[in-house]
Amino acid sequence: MKVFKNKWFARWARTENILDSVLLQVAAEVVEGQVETDLGGSLFKKRLAREGSGKRSGYRVLIGYKKPNTERIIFLYAFPKNVKAGISDKEKEALSLVAESFISATDAQVGLLLKEASVVEVKKHE
Repeated sequence: MKVFKNKWFARWARTENILDSVLLQVAAEVVEGQVETDLGGSLFKKRLAREGSGKRSGYRVLIGYKKPNTERIIFLYAFPKNVKAGISDKEKEALSLVAESFISATDAQVGLLLKEASVVEVKKHE
């Protein structure tokens, strides 16, 4: 399985000190079906604990993934639970479209996105 994060998410994760090892663990949980909500359209919501505290005061992460295909998964968006309760229908629709497009992209298209730095591959080493 290859795990990716879009440019916005990569910047957010860096700002919040979210390690790639944590994202890889979250991705594995999503593949195993351990998600809070299946939002439809290959979009899933997952809780992510804030460092030094539990999931209740943590983040909500939106991830693109198409069951049972374990070839590709992408982190798209995140927000602190105490700042925002959820996403709007419009945001959900837009993120679902992005998730579907990325998941169905060819390897050449993903390679171009990587080259342009629109997405970054999450690596096992920090």
